[in-house]
Amino acid sequence: MTLAVGTTVRIKDMAPLGHIRTPHYLRGKTGVIERVLGGFKNPEQLAYMVPAPTRTLYRVRFEMGHIWPDAEAAHDTLDAEIYEHWIDQNAP
Repeated sequence: MTLAVGTTVRIKDMAPLGHIRTPHYLRGKTGVIERVLGGFKNPEQLAYMVPAPTRTLYRVRFEMGHIWPDAEAAHDTLDAEIYEHWIDQNAP
């Protein structure tokens, strides 16, 4: 899966055990692909010193009002680097 810049995506709302690289406050939230950063070994597996597949890393831009409904500057943005396995392919 390679997503194009400008694609609207939703971050999966899951809570697996272990070393997680996706902030909890972004899970279930919708953002836009800002940049494709390339393929990197999955750090969630590297943390346990097990073989890790290469996964595409994306920079996803979120509006603050979509993350925190009572944000004072709702149209300000936050960018986060999110691995492909955290991105819901069927959303929105």
